Amino acid sequence: FIRLKDDDSGDHDQNEENNTQKDSEKEKNDREKPQSTTKRKAVVPGPAEHPLQYNYTFWYSRRTPGRPTSSQSYEQNIKQIGTFASVEQFWRFYSHMIRPGDLTGHSDFHLFKEGIKPMWEDDANKNGGKWIIRLRKGLASRCWENLILAMLGEQFMVGEEICGAVVSVRFQEDIISIWNKTASDQATTARIRDTLRRVLNLPPNTIMEYKTHTDSIK
Repeated sequence: FIRLKDDDSGDHDQNEENNTQKDSEKEKNDREKPQSTTKRKAVVPGPAEHPLQYNYTFWYSRRTPGRPTSSQSYEQNIKQIGTFASVEQFWRFYSHMIRPGDLTGHSDFHLFKEGIKPMWEDDANKNGGKWIIRLRKGLASRCWENLILAMLGEQFMVGEEICGAVVSVRFQEDIISIWNKTASDQATTARIRDTLRRVLNLPPNTIMEYKTHTDSIK
C-alpha cells in the first residue's frame, strides 16, 4: 500500500486540466438527462492498477452533541464521499481527506464495503457487532490509517466477515471500531480482536469492548 501511494501522481495530474473541461461538459449533459436514464457507473480498477478484493466506500457524518438521533435523521446526516476499487484509487481519496486528528466536534469517518451502509440496521450489519477501542487525543490519525490499511489488505483473515470501520472524533477522546457480520461467531470475533491488537500495536492492558448492534439499537 505505502509503495503504491504516489504511483498514479504523474499521469493523474497531467490530464487534469483537459478533464476539468470534459467533466463540466459531462455534468451539464448529465443534468439535462431525465433522471430515470442516469445509471451509476460501476467502479472498477483502472489499467495497471492493483485491484482490492472488495470495493469500498468512504462516508462522513457530523452531528450536534446532545441531540437525540433517530435512524432516519442519522441516515440523512451521513454523506458518501466516494467508492474505490484499487489501491491507487484509495490513495487518491485518502490523500485529499482531512486526518481524523484534525476534525472538530462530533465527526466520524466510515469506510465500508460497497453496498453496506454504516448503520446498525443495514442487512449486512444487523446480526453483527463491533470491536471498540477508546483512544486518548492525538492517536486517532495513526490508528485509523493502520486499521484501514489492514482492512483493505485483508489482514484480518476472516473471509467476508468484515463490514467496515469507523473513527469517531469526540471532545475528550476518540473512538475507533471495526464492524463484522456475525456477533455470535466467537472464533471470528476473537481473531478480529487479536489482529486489531497487532496491527494497532496496542499495549497489553488496552481495554477492548465488543458490542453487538442489537445492544446498540436498544
